[in-house]
Amino acid sequence: MKNYLSLIKFSHTVFALPFALVGFFLANFQTGQTPSLRTFAGVFGCMVFARSAAMAFNRYLDRDIDAQNPRTAVREIPAGIVSASEALRYVIVNSIMFIACTLFLLNELCFYLSPVALAVVLGYSYTKRFTWLCHFILGLGLSLAPIGAYLAVTGRFDGLPLLYSAVVLLWVSGFDIIYALQDDDFDKSLNLNSIPVFLGRRGALNLSNLLHLGAAAILVFAVWRVNHALGGRVTEGVTFGWIHWLGAAVFIGLLIYQHTLVKINDLSKINLAFFTTNGIASCIYGGAFVLDYFF
Repeated sequence: MKNYLSLIKFSHTVFALPFALVGFFLANFQTGQTPSLRTFAGVFGCMVFARSAAMAFNRYLDRDIDAQNPRTAVREIPAGIVSASEALRYVIVNSIMFIACTLFLLNELCFYLSPVALAVVLGYSYTKRFTWLCHFILGLGLSLAPIGAYLAVTGRFDGLPLLYSAVVLLWVSGFDIIYALQDDDFDKSLNLNSIPVFLGRRGALNLSNLLHLGAAAILVFAVWRVNHALGGRVTEGVTFGWIHWLGAAVFIGLLIYQHTLVKINDLSKINLAFFTTNGIASCIYGGAFVLDYFF
């Protein structure tokens, strides 16, 4: 189990899971429903199983590439810790469990859309072989979290969760571009595609800046729109929304902070920028939203 959790970098679930909680509680607040434990379990299960399938498939598909890259040669499949066939079976099992969650714990719409979601999150692994837009496909996959959780509760689409999906799309695409900087020379040698290969390091960092600026702008609009639609209420002298605004401010502050860590000629702090900063940002914002919901 430890090897499988390491294979899929289970800790990276913190990127999208808090935004799934945002979609879940937003839907309950908007509809006036009491949160269902069954639906919550379904949303959580879908997040874990879909991401596990996607990550394991990425490791399976890239096993030969990873074996040639000194940075990734220590990963579980090229290192012989987990065999390729075991990883593929893990992908299949998690994909089945994902669909089962939508069928037995959620609703018909989620079940019908589950193959589409799997196609996006699994299909990402092929994209760097033919397009530098691969970072945006990864962002698209994770951006399904808030709208998927919203659909699980309501069974219908709405503009509010789509705003959060847009935030996740731009945010994830931006920090994945930063992460890809450390492999730009290797990717060039194998004719693999990425933004750093396409635009160079300076251009990649500039684009990442723009994407995170866009994510921050949409987040501010989303917070205002949600508080306007659901809040503005005063209960015992406390206005709904101030914790939500505080969480958004911290999230945006951490977006800015990660761009101070990575320089064109100094990539030593990429892991701090990629995992630690973004993981904390997501958890703080998601936690603030949920706290505001309960207040």
